[in-house]
Amino acid sequence: MSAVLRITRPFSRSLVSATTRGYASKRKAQPDPNAVPLDQAISILKAYEVGQPRQTVELHVHCTPEKGQPPIRGSCILPRAYRSDVTVVVFAEGEKAKEAQAAGADFVGGEELVNKVRDGEIKFDKCLSTPEMLPKVAKIARMLGPKGLMPTVNKGTVTSDILDAVRYSKNSQDFRADKAYIVHTGVAKVGFTVDEIKNNVGTVMESIRANAKGSKTKFISRVFLSSTRAPGILVADA
Repeated sequence: MSAVLRITRPFSRSLVSATTRGYASKRKAQPDPNAVPLDQAISILKAYEVGQPRQTVELHVHCTPEKGQPPIRGSCILPRAYRSDVTVVVFAEGEKAKEAQAAGADFVGGEELVNKVRDGEIKFDKCLSTPEMLPKVAKIARMLGPKGLMPTVNKGTVTSDILDAVRYSKNSQDFRADKAYIVHTGVAKVGFTVDEIKNNVGTVMESIRANAKGSKTKFISRVFLSSTRAPGILVADA
């Protein structure tokens, strides 16, 4: 009986690599052993900041956006505001200027205010404009834009409802991601209760996730909590 020679074709590299990728995609990411629950992270910060209740609790959120992700930014009203020194500029004239002053805006004016901002005479945190003033404000867009201060319709900072806009600006928390898609923002004071800090963190995280173009669960990869003297603490459940 003649021997039968069986020739076996080796697996192609493409098939092997595709199979490997398939297994890798189904494999669940393992939790980082260094991550701690949010409650514990807050307790650690408080331990580092004993006697310093006015120190700011900071949130650092690493995002993993999908292709075509719009800029990651937004604002939200914190359950308990932690800043009382927010300086608001309003570009408005006439009755709208009076409304802005009544609502508590720090600087209100027309073209003369545009010139003062252009010359660096005024320092501020937030900027609003009426639609009528926007063409004049556009003259300093190159100065305001990189700082995230240029009023736009999409952000709600160009509006005729100046009264509510000023009140919102005084109490809202703004955030934006840097070029590495990391959001750095303050969220509370160390002297707040654990629940107050958790509520503020939850509100900001919800607003950041609202930016996700695709899956909200995969949008955020890592979250750190820190303060002035405490190190960055990796949070497991933010």
